[in-house]
Amino acid sequence: MKKITSAFMAMVFCIAANAQISSPPSGANQKASVSQYMGLCHVTINYNSPDVTAPNGQSREGKIWGQLVPYGLTNLNFGESSDENPSPWRAGANENTTIEFSHDMEVEGKAIKAGVYGLHMIVEENEWTIIFSNNSSSWGSYFYYPEEDALRVKVKPESGEYTEWLTFDFENRQLDQCTAYLKWEKMKVGFKISVPNISELYAEKIESELKGSVGFSWQSWNQAANFFVNNNLDLEKALYFSDQAVNGSFVGQKNFSTLSTKAAVLEAMGKSKEAMDLLKEALEHPSANVFQIHGLGRSYIAKGKNKEAMDIFEWNAKRFPKTWPINVGLARGYSANGKYKKALKYAEMAFKEAPDKLNKDSMAAAIEKLKKGEDIN
Repeated sequence: MKKITSAFMAMVFCIAANAQISSPPSGANQKASVSQYMGLCHVTINYNSPDVTAPNGQSREGKIWGQLVPYGLTNLNFGESSDENPSPWRAGANENTTIEFSHDMEVEGKAIKAGVYGLHMIVEENEWTIIFSNNSSSWGSYFYYPEEDALRVKVKPESGEYTEWLTFDFENRQLDQCTAYLKWEKMKVGFKISVPNISELYAEKIESELKGSVGFSWQSWNQAANFFVNNNLDLEKALYFSDQAVNGSFVGQKNFSTLSTKAAVLEAMGKSKEAMDLLKEALEHPSANVFQIHGLGRSYIAKGKNKEAMDIFEWNAKRFPKTWPINVGLARGYSANGKYKKALKYAEMAFKEAPDKLNKDSMAAAIEKLKKGEDIN
C-alpha cells in the first residue's frame, strides 16, 4: 500500500512540476496576428509585439536600430546561435514570428510555396534581407540555420511615423497583390506579395462550384462564361458555359444576358459573323431593357469598338425613344467617335432630363469636356 501511495505522489509531483498557470506575456510583449486576403488567397503573420518603452519605463527611442536590434547577423549565445552560425533578427519578440501563405505566391517577384514559414530579418542601415525559413516552430532565431531558408529577398527600409508597438500590417491592397510591412519606432520596411495566377485560381473554383447547387441556374453559367472571356481564359470552356446558360437542360434560358454573353465569347474566338447574328438577336429580344443595351454599348467603347458602340446606342434610341439614359448613350457614342459637337447636343439634352443630382453633375462635367473638345468616355 505504501508503495502505491509513493508512486501516486511521485506522479502528482511530476504533473505539478510540468503544469503552468496562465500568466501575462514576458516584457509585455503582446501576441498579435494580422491577415490580408487577395481574392481567394490570404496571408497571415503571427508575432509578438514589443514596445519602444523598456520594462523599466525608460524610452528606447533612438536605441532600437543598430542597438536593441543589431545590424547584421549576431551571436545570440544560446541554442544553435554562435560565432560560426550567427542569427538574424526574429522580427518581433519571444517565439518565432511566422508568416503563412494559403496558396503559392510570389514575394518581391520570387516564387514561394503555400505553407507556414519562420520570418526573420537581417537589418542593415540601407538594406534589409527578409528571410522565409522552412523552420517555423523553433523559438525566435536561436535555432536558425541558413540551410533551412526557403527564400530571401532584399528590400529598402524607409523612415516612418513613430510607432510605439512593433506592428505588422498590409497596404497597397489589390485583388492579386499587397505589400506587407513592419513598422516600429520610426522605421518602416515592406515587401510586396502577389498571386501570379489569381484568374486561374478563380477559374478552378468556378468550375468546381458549377458541379454543385449553383449550377442549377442559368445566371451561374452566364457569370462563368463572362469571367472566362473577360479574363482571356479557355474560350472553349467559355463557349460551353454560355451554351449551358442559353440551352442547358433544366437551367438554360434564352434572354438578352445569355445571348449577348455567348456573342461576346464567339467574338473573342474570332467568329465575328456568328457573334453579330447572336448580338442582333439579343438586342431584339423582348427581355432586353434600355439599361442593359446602354451597358452593352459602354462595354464596346471600353473594348475600343467605337463604331459598333454607336450602332448599339442608336438601336437603343430607336427601340426606347425618349427614355433615360438614351441621350447619355448617344453623347458617349458620338464622343467616342470624335464627333464632339453632336455629342455636346445630346449631353445638353441629357443634362436637362437627368433624374437626380448625381447624373446631372455627371452630365455637367461631360458638357464642359465636350466644349473643350475632350472625350467623355
